[in-house]
Parts: sequence; C-alpha cells; structure tokens
Amino acid sequence: MKKNNKSVFFIVSILILAFAASTLFGFSTYFGDIETVRIKGVKDIRLGIDIQGGVDVTFKPEGDTDVSESQLKVATEVMKARLVSLNINDSEVYNDTKNDRIIVRFPWQAGEKNFDPEAAVKELGDTAELTFRIGDEYDTDEEGNITPKGEIVLRGADINTASNGPATEEEGGGYLVQLKLNDSGKEKFAKATAQLAGSSTPLSIWLDDEMISAPTVKEALTQGTAVITGNFTYESSKLLADKINSGALPFNLETVSFKTISPTMGQGSLDAMILAGIIAMIFIAIYMIVLYRLPGFVAVIGLIGQVAGSLAAVSGWFGFMNSSTLTIPGIAGIILAVGMGVDANIITAERIKEEINTGKTVESSLRVAYKRAFTAILDGNLTMILVAIVLMGAFGVPSSPFAKLLKPLFFAFGATTEGVIYSFGFTLMVGIILNFLMGVFCSRLMLTSLAKFKVFKNKKLYGGATK
Repeated sequence: MKKNNKSVFFIVSILILAFAASTLFGFSTYFGDIETVRIKGVKDIRLGIDIQGGVDVTFKPEGDTDVSESQLKVATEVMKARLVSLNINDSEVYNDTKNDRIIVRFPWQAGEKNFDPEAAVKELGDTAELTFRIGDEYDTDEEGNITPKGEIVLRGADINTASNGPATEEEGGGYLVQLKLNDSGKEKFAKATAQLAGSSTPLSIWLDDEMISAPTVKEALTQGTAVITGNFTYESSKLLADKINSGALPFNLETVSFKTISPTMGQGSLDAMILAGIIAMIFIAIYMIVLYRLPGFVAVIGLIGQVAGSLAAVSGWFGFMNSSTLTIPGIAGIILAVGMGVDANIITAERIKEEINTGKTVESSLRVAYKRAFTAILDGNLTMILVAIVLMGAFGVPSSPFAKLLKPLFFAFGATTEGVIYSFGFTLMVGIILNFLMGVFCSRLMLTSLAKFKVFKNKKLYGGATK
C-alpha cells in the first residue's frame, strides 16, 4: 500500500528556508580573535568594480628589458588567467604595445577593510616560474639574492594541471600541491627520478628563486604525477596551484602606477537595488498567492530557494563551486532568472486551474498539470540556458577553445567586455537551473504533499471554480 507522505512539504520547505538563511548570513567559528568562515554568506561576495570600485595598476618590463609584441601578449594572457584563477570575472586587462605597458583593473576583495591591494598586485606581477632541479645548491650575492645552481629537469611548461589538497600524516600533514605532468614532463620526470633514486642528492623544487622543498627520491616515478609538500596552509597551497596553472610570465614586471578606482554605480545603487528586489519579491508573493492561492504560496517558497541558490553560487557556498564576482549585470541575470521562475510557476498554476475546472480530483489535476506544463517550461528554459552558455563561452576563460571560437563573432558586433558579460551569463544560467530544481521539482513535491491533507482538498484553494 502506497504511503501518503504528508511530511514532505514540511521537510522540503524547512530545508529551503534553512538554506536561504545560511546563504544570507553564512556561518563562522571563532578561536579568540581569529574568525574561520565555515559557510560563506552574502557578506563574503566580492562585488564588482561598478558597485564598490577597485584597483588600477600599470605594469612594465623590469629594468631596461626589451620585449617583443608577442611576449607582451603572452604576459597579458597570463594576467587574465591569474585573475580567473582568483575567481575575479569582473576585470579589465589590456596592453599598450607602443609603450610596453600592461594595464589591469580589478575589484576590491570582499571585506575590503582587510584587503591589501599592493599584495594582490604583487601576486599578479610575480613571474612564478616553477622548476625542478637536481640538488639544492645555490649562490647568494652581496644583496642576499639567491640564484639556484642545479640542473633544471622540469619546468612549469611540462605541467598539465596543478591542484591543492590535504596531505596525509606520512606526507607531513597540512596541505600539498599535486601536479599532473604532460607527455614531455612525464618522460623528463621519470628519467630524473630514476637517476636520483636511492641517492642522497635531493630533487629541489623552486618557485622563481625560492626553494619550496627538497625531497630525496626513493624510487623512479613513472606515473606522470608529482607532489609538492611543505608548510602549506589551504590558502598558500591554492595560491601556488593557481600560479602554476596560470603559467609563468615571460619576463619580470614592475609597477609603474597604482591607484584606486571609484565605483561607477556605487554602494547607494546596490542598496537601492536590494530594496527594490525585496519590494518586488513582496509584490510577486502577494500576486501569486492572491491569484493562484495554494500553488502561489508554494511557488513563493520555491522562488526564495531560487534566489538563495543564485547568491550561494556567487558567494562560494557550494563546495564544488568557487566564489565569483557580483556585478550589476550579474544582478540583472538573477532578476531575469527569477522572472523565468515566476513564468514557470504561472504556467503550472494555470494548468492546475484548467484541470480542476474539468472536474478532476485535486491530486489527479496536479499530476496531469505538472506533466503537461513541463514541456513548455523546458523549452523556454533550455533556450535561456543555451544563451547563457554562449555568453559564458564567448566572454569567459580566455584560454578556452569555446571562447576562442565565439569571441570573433561577438566582437564583430562591438562586444568587448569579458567579465561583465560573463557575470550576466553565469548568474542567468545558475538561476535557470535552480528554476528547474525549485520551481518544478521542489514545488511539485510540496504541493502534492499538501494535497494529501483533507483540509487542502478544497478545489478553491487551487483556483478552481467549485469544491
């Protein structure tokens, strides 16, 4: 006998509201004055330049270094990749080939009171050349500058990907960086480790002129992977992995100018948008409940979950997604997705009214209405997802093949801003996906659960004309 799962509504609604609360406020633990963020809330979202301003910095080759136009372009692409690895999608990076300059603009970090822009600029300008060398010997000049001496057996170009993760107790605990080598790197590494296996000569690992570690090799490593251990925290291991993934600059850079940027819209505009959003949600809730009654009430809970999910995707609430940058166009993407969510709920609610007015029972009407409404909702949302994917592909990670394929098409129509359009596409895509989850799946669970209660079997509660 099939059970009437009347508790489903309460379980799903409580989970959605708890999720919304955690997304809004986050969760932190304290050890003395040290705060550890366990769940990121809206206060941890990095806002775009258009909302809170940021940093404008100009780089040039260090000293009297003569660089070619191609080297300058490579350095520009490395800068873009580093910003992407830091989850900053609202940025501007371009070069002045006549004067050998690279101009970078990026927003302040979330919680900007503790943000050190000079450290961030230094991080962007680091050459970050990773090398594996035989032995750990080095020379030191009068000024204390270090120059490694060992033969280089592996460079950053030989590495396919780098990722950080926790280290085992045997590896010293803490965190480490794991490397996956490409074909050329795999061969070089296997040859070098076979040469050093069993000897006391270490295989030192250097980042520019800083020796990270110098482990001895017990046996030849032929699997195409390598591990960098040291006194890493999560942040420092991720920073190293990001630097390796973004590649090394072809030359050293020095800062020519450094200044802050005033926001084009400002905090006042953000506050106004938040207030307008709250008022709009209240009016939507009233409209949906008055016109569609019980389905409208359930739809409002689903919309709360959709908005919370969109903010969670930007803040980094989900463990499998890094934080992003919230810009004014990104907020527009959230709003547009909410509009699609309202539309989906209206389509379903109208279907329910139609089915009930044909004389079907409430449960039968709900089952048929959701089935028939799904096709129309799917068609509209799939179209929007395709648009969002195209925008993210054309204006997303500069090195992706999809971006390279689509950029000329968009630039032909005058589109030149990467981060702003990417932000819009990202929030739009996340919102549409959440519309399927909250507006279709969760709403159906909640409404069909309520329909099992005798008090909610009244057809007038679903917009029907009769009991």
